[in-house]
Amino acid sequence: MEGFDPHFMHDLVRAIMPYGKYEGRKLYQIPVHYLEWMEKQGWPNGRLGQQLATMYEIKTNGLDAILEPFIRGKV
Repeated sequence: MEGFDPHFMHDLVRAIMPYGKYEGRKLYQIPVHYLEWMEKQGWPNGRLGQQLATMYEIKTNGLDAILEPFIRGKV
């Protein structure tokens, strides 16, 4: 896929929330209700915003299972 970063999913499951209510937690541990709230506020700029928006899409579409192999280091 053109423009796809193969390391994105690995980085996504390792990423830590740097601020706010869930500071210090991995992004995949952030509850969907908080991601929904953040989506309404507007995503931060840069890679963190991209990661949060991706996690929002994964969680709101019930696709959490696609994260498991990356979390367990099987991919």
